[in-house]
Amino acid sequence: MKHYALGRLKTGQMNKTEIAYAERLEFLKRTGEVLWYRFEGIKLRLADNTFLTIDFAVLTRAGLLEMHECKGYWMDDAKVKIKVAADQYPFRFIAAKKQAQKNGGGWDIEEF
Repeated sequence: MKHYALGRLKTGQMNKTEIAYAERLEFLKRTGEVLWYRFEGIKLRLADNTFLTIDFAVLTRAGLLEMHECKGYWMDDAKVKIKVAADQYPFRFIAAKKQAQKNGGGWDIEEF
């Protein structure tokens, strides 16, 4: 059984995975694929007392506003939340999972 850290950083403070994803977004911004992004800039209400704070709101070159969630691993509740959000809101939702360096690094991308 794997054990994961249960603590959460302060609001607005990135963990290592989020820092790596922000670096990816900066690269895409320099190439013109991304026009703008903001970390934890949008909080979506899913139900009473249930919210999803999006890791990155991203404005693409095509003018689309996307919601990007990045994880080192996905817990079941996080997958459920992003699927519920995708059903309720008219955004393109992107789930990015960091790949281990031993597997070549990079990101696995899933769209909702």
